[in-house]
Amino acid sequence: MAIPVKDDTKLVTVKIDDKEYQVPAGANLVDLAKWYADNDIPVFCYHPKLEPVGMCRMCLVELGSIMRDRETGDVVLDDNGEPTVRWFPKLQTACTQTASDGMVVRTNTEAVDETRENVLEFLLTSHPLDCPICDKGGECPLQNLTMEHGPQESRMIYSDKMHLQKHVPLGDLIFLDRERCIQCARCVRFQDELVGDAVLGFHERGRRLQIITSSDPGFDTYFSGNTTDICPVGALTTADFRFGARPWEMTEIPSISPWDAAGENISLSMRLDRDFGGRAMIKRVMPRQNEYVNELWISDKTRFGHHFTRSLDRLVEPMVSFGDKLTDQSWNDAYKAAVTALEGASGDVAAIAGGAISNEDLWELRQLVEGLGGSRLGAWPPTHGGADLVAEVGVGQDTNLKELGAGDAILVVASDLEEEVPIWRLRLKRAQDRGAYLVVANARPTRMEEFALDTQRNDKPVEGAAVRYAPGEAAAAISDLKSSNKDVYDRLADATNLVVVAGADGLDLDGNKALMQACANLLIETDHVGKANNGLMSPIPGPNGMGLHYLGYTPEVTQDIVANPPKVLIVAQAEPAEDDPTATEWLSKVDTVITLSLFPDRTTSYASIVLPIQSFAERDGTFVNGERRVQRFYTAQGPLGEAVPAWKILTTIREKLGQGRAKLSAAAVMLEITKNVDVFAEMRYKNLSQVTRQFPEIGGDDLYYGGTAYQNRGGLGIQIPSAADSGKVKAGKVASVKATKASKGELIALPITELYNRSNAFMPSGLVHARVAVPYVTLSSSDADDLGLVDGDLVEVSFEGGAVRVRATVGDVPAGVALLPQHLTDEPTPIVPTVVTLSKIAQPVLA
Repeated sequence: MAIPVKDDTKLVTVKIDDKEYQVPAGANLVDLAKWYADNDIPVFCYHPKLEPVGMCRMCLVELGSIMRDRETGDVVLDDNGEPTVRWFPKLQTACTQTASDGMVVRTNTEAVDETRENVLEFLLTSHPLDCPICDKGGECPLQNLTMEHGPQESRMIYSDKMHLQKHVPLGDLIFLDRERCIQCARCVRFQDELVGDAVLGFHERGRRLQIITSSDPGFDTYFSGNTTDICPVGALTTADFRFGARPWEMTEIPSISPWDAAGENISLSMRLDRDFGGRAMIKRVMPRQNEYVNELWISDKTRFGHHFTRSLDRLVEPMVSFGDKLTDQSWNDAYKAAVTALEGASGDVAAIAGGAISNEDLWELRQLVEGLGGSRLGAWPPTHGGADLVAEVGVGQDTNLKELGAGDAILVVASDLEEEVPIWRLRLKRAQDRGAYLVVANARPTRMEEFALDTQRNDKPVEGAAVRYAPGEAAAAISDLKSSNKDVYDRLADATNLVVVAGADGLDLDGNKALMQACANLLIETDHVGKANNGLMSPIPGPNGMGLHYLGYTPEVTQDIVANPPKVLIVAQAEPAEDDPTATEWLSKVDTVITLSLFPDRTTSYASIVLPIQSFAERDGTFVNGERRVQRFYTAQGPLGEAVPAWKILTTIREKLGQGRAKLSAAAVMLEITKNVDVFAEMRYKNLSQVTRQFPEIGGDDLYYGGTAYQNRGGLGIQIPSAADSGKVKAGKVASVKATKASKGELIALPITELYNRSNAFMPSGLVHARVAVPYVTLSSSDADDLGLVDGDLVEVSFEGGAVRVRATVGDVPAGVALLPQHLTDEPTPIVPTVVTLSKIAQPVLA
């Protein structure tokens, strides 16, 4: 099988250990040796996702090229009629060599073997014998390469051994053992090259060279855990896993991140544990390679935010209200209460579902509501309204963001991807590194805007532009781009490929829908739809925001439910009263609220029936990510208490209502979906579990590149085609939207996202609490002066439905606007732009 390359890529002949291969010109020698010849040239500093530096010298090989006559270009033959090879006088680093026609490589000669042994001996002179207690033991490249290539005996004079600090906290999440570090610089280069957060560096020199963090707080990035994956030794370990288990004790279960629209492929490392009553529990979360989705990387929220799956605060028994009090009941009694309430609604039944619920759950919920004569299926939160346009002109089939580069363009509008979908931010920033033109449009500064305004990165030029618009004017800014920013428009229109990411930052539902239509029109009129690496994406909240759309749940219906509450409302894995301060008003008007929930919260306090559901780690299911890729996740740990998968609860209620026999498995539910929803026709579990060989080959059984980036054995998923993939689409009308206006003495609060927050699902991960921001509101310097506020003042922010107390910060914000993060305060804050007032709270003066 050849390395996946573009059709016009030139192929050249390379000879590796006397065998010829046709390979893509310019391919890295280490990669092609592994891919074509199954030859693991040993490496420490090299990683296929990083620029080669040739630091460790472990990959030295004999290198030559076939001689050609300078005049005729013919191959020069020796006396035996064989091509003459001109060899380099010294060994060369394979990781810095790229394939060229006539290249000849020897990887198994005596000189090469001796050099590998010598390099390992030098490394081991300062390396501690920590293998029996090292977290990397059993999946350590240094261990493996030492056994295969290293000296059998040590000549080390033990009294000369260098001693350095051990267990050094680089931050709250990552520990460094300076004795184990071999100075390969993978961690430093990952942060500099890929992430763009230069928070690590080298300090001292010679044998005292060591890694330090230069940020405050230490190692301040959303991607720190990935450095422990690519570290080829046990120098970097996570606070979550260190001393927790041995690799051979754990079972790897394929899964999908439950946090955002990226749909990161992960592997849950499971082990029976006494801390969990002898049951299997998640010991760590690791990346699972999917080059279409997350490549090898996951965010720290995905890595460290799994503790809610076994939180003691989880709901573990059904509850039914008698009078004003919810009490624990058996499942039989809970089902009876639910059936009685649903039968008594006379068809006036509706449902609201959140973006973290699976397709199987959504289908059974839809069947239940429609079987009772209801039709209203709402999506929560009701802020992102462009899923229909993502289905229409979303990125084309076979899109892979890692293929974007020179000649391509990216537009990110009304989205703070750093906080909303970190993996998209990482991959799009890398596309700019490769030469893509990055445009960021927003009413406020974001991290992506910083990248767009860069002109130089990693000693290479980069290009981009920033477009600021007035709050609420996102759609107009894109619609008028051709007249207001012609240079930017022309670069987007003339790009070979164009990807647009449009969100709802600072917008309400109508504003987001208008923006999505404006972006769709831009793509259609510039002919950037219906083909790979072109089209629309949106950071719809949750891992299954697109699944909500495909199975009939919309935010517009949610608005109708809010305006006209039904007799019975089923709320499935959504927390309206936790998110929206106005939710208590309309929830109180519903006769019977039935919740399917993980945690007790403000919404369940309004419920008459509370049904405990299992988390993503306790059951099988599927999500549809923001690129419309249907992906499967698998049962990893046993259920908490009496919690049941949501689909099973719903199918059981349906059976008791006479709507047919209950399904016995999630696979059976998906099979029914494939027969009834056209876009899911090919999405049987067997198909979703298919895998193909991926390039580069990372972290296989030989633990080649890093040891802990797992091969994908759970399926690469299947992308749903967009409407544009199969035919022409037409531009639509962009609705005019009225921006929220404030009177004198008032401000417009724009809700913004913080990746780390105080949501019920994230708070059980105590390890990350120190990284959760103190509740704050950001306003302009002019508004701060008018209100007599300075940084750090305690203020009360008042709005319809409530008020919160937060710290004031002064920043780069338009006058008249306040940025108010969601899910940082104990009380809910507005989910759409809202008029607020700020008042300073006098604080006692200490004597």
